[in-house]
Amino acid sequence: MTTQELTTPRCPFRLDPLAADLQGENEDLRAMGPAARIELPGGVLATSITSQALAKRLMMDDRVSKDPRRHWPAYNNGGVPALWPFRIWVDIRNALSTYGEEHARLRQLIAPAFSTRRVRQLQPSIEAIVERRLDDLEAQPEGPVDLRKDFAWLIPLQVVNLLLGIPKDMEETFRHLVGANMSTHYTPEQAEANGRAYYELLDSLVETKRRSPGDDITTHLVGLHDKGTVSRKELIDSFMLLVGAGHETTMNALDQACVSLLSHPEQLALVQSGQVSWGAAIDETLRHQSPVANILLRFAVETIHDAETGTTIEQGEAIVINLAAAGRDPLLHHEPADFDLTRASRRQHIAFGHGPHYCLGAELARLELRTSLERLFQRFPSMSLAVPAADLKPLPSFISNGHQAIPVLRAKKVPIPLHRRAGRAS
Repeated sequence: MTTQELTTPRCPFRLDPLAADLQGENEDLRAMGPAARIELPGGVLATSITSQALAKRLMMDDRVSKDPRRHWPAYNNGGVPALWPFRIWVDIRNALSTYGEEHARLRQLIAPAFSTRRVRQLQPSIEAIVERRLDDLEAQPEGPVDLRKDFAWLIPLQVVNLLLGIPKDMEETFRHLVGANMSTHYTPEQAEANGRAYYELLDSLVETKRRSPGDDITTHLVGLHDKGTVSRKELIDSFMLLVGAGHETTMNALDQACVSLLSHPEQLALVQSGQVSWGAAIDETLRHQSPVANILLRFAVETIHDAETGTTIEQGEAIVINLAAAGRDPLLHHEPADFDLTRASRRQHIAFGHGPHYCLGAELARLELRTSLERLFQRFPSMSLAVPAADLKPLPSFISNGHQAIPVLRAKKVPIPLHRRAGRAS
């Protein structure tokens, strides 16, 4: 099927579940306009928003909901298959999938986990986690090592495990199931089995923390459930949000930052020499390769006409905010496909969302990213990719934007001590 056939009004653009060329697809979608009609796997139709300005307006609009039970007719009238691979994204009951006062209530429940005070308390632990991972990288035999598996994946996972108080014997299972539930290439049966296994693990976590409470957000939320403040489903689904958002976004941002810097040595030299900050490198990464490519789903509470773009979204229509496309909006960025740390517009991205659903963990993620990148390139200043960047395989997901593996060659350790930092300007 040709691109022309895919972009006719009668034939929605079918997203590739393997996401083999995510940014190439985004270019095709952008050519269809700021709001392109798409078909998700399973035959579910939606509108993909590629314009950053339009995306921001919709994310701030009270006429846009994230609650399928109230505002997505297809969800209630049988238009969504029982084994739709992405049902877990709409069946959940947490701050990611609710509207109005209910959203505010559930968001407030998890907000204490990401307070500025809590994030600062975590800084020494984050530094220690990063140092252990670097020690492990250095101790591996000569030859290529996988920077994603042994660094980018582990650091955010261990930080969120610390935040939630996840026992050591559950870490590996969480590691597998978080990734499985972000993939978009599974059959409906496989996706349903992955979701069921994830819920069973979260149930086990709740019972473990009830028997052995600790100073963590899990124990706090379990206590609220026991007092009747939240339902069992709200409790479990809030954990799902915390684990997924706390791990996936940071992991892929770290993955993409490493690949972009290693494949653009002149840009890495700028930050290593102090000409630009690590904060600049983080923002340009978030703009250039949003770690979450697409957010599923929002719904039009009523028919919305956007006068600035001439876009009309009908009542009940499903909406996908295409974060990866919005980061490369040519109306905001000159040569948007270029990775340029000196870009004046680098902060103009929505990788952490916008408005009432802005990511609560953004400050924590930035701390993890800055600490990890700074120490990685201090310890291994001459690290290089072991294969051309073009040969790296993307994750099979149009939600999670990262790589399956990042083989790198290390260099001799440079013994620069880690100093606690208040944080460099970003």
